[in-house]
Parts: sequence; C-alpha cells; structure tokens
Amino acid sequence: MKLPHKIRHFENLHILLWLIKDSCWLQQWKLAGTIAFFPTLFMALYICFNTRNSKLNLLVNFSVLCWISANSSWMFEEFYGWNLKPMALTFFGIGLISIFIYLYQVFVRNAEDEEV
Repeated sequence: MKLPHKIRHFENLHILLWLIKDSCWLQQWKLAGTIAFFPTLFMALYICFNTRNSKLNLLVNFSVLCWISANSSWMFEEFYGWNLKPMALTFFGIGLISIFIYLYQVFVRNAEDEEV
C-alpha cells in the first residue's frame, strides 16, 4: 500500500518539529524545549495512527515514536534532574525491537507493505 501524499508532508513537518525540540535542548532552553516536545510527540502519534493499516510503515513510525519518547525522556532528565534514564532505555529498546522486526520482514521474509 502506498501512503497518501499527505502523510509524507506530515512526516516532513515532524522532522522540523523534532529539529526544533532538539535545538532547544542543545541551547538549554528549558521552556521552549518542553513546549516543543508536545507537538513533536503529537505528530509522531498522528503519523502512527494514520499508518496503522500498513504493517511495515507502522513498524518504522512506531520506532520513530519510541525514539522521540526516549530522546525526550533524556532531555527532561537533563533539564529537570528527573530520573528518566530507565524510561529512556525502555523506549530505545522497544524502538530497536520494532525496527529489527521491520528489517526482518523486509530483508529476510521479503514482505511487501500490505494492509492489515
């Protein structure tokens, strides 16, 4: 199944939001980074929701959602001193499992993107 052209635009917007969030983190702009977290996470959730009928695309987008969640947990730990490393590690691990399942499906099973 081919993703609608509109989803690709949302994926590109998501990259912009992600870069803004990470730039705020790099500059130690706590308020801006915290605010930027919400649309970045929302966009990742939105993309996952809209690719839920495409198993392979959902696996990749879910992995990105996990990466954003892990990355943001790490950011919040640095900003506010919260102990979120175990949470970040969990998200990173789930994201890795998701992308490994995708890679297995594509390269070992030669699966094509299909609707569920």
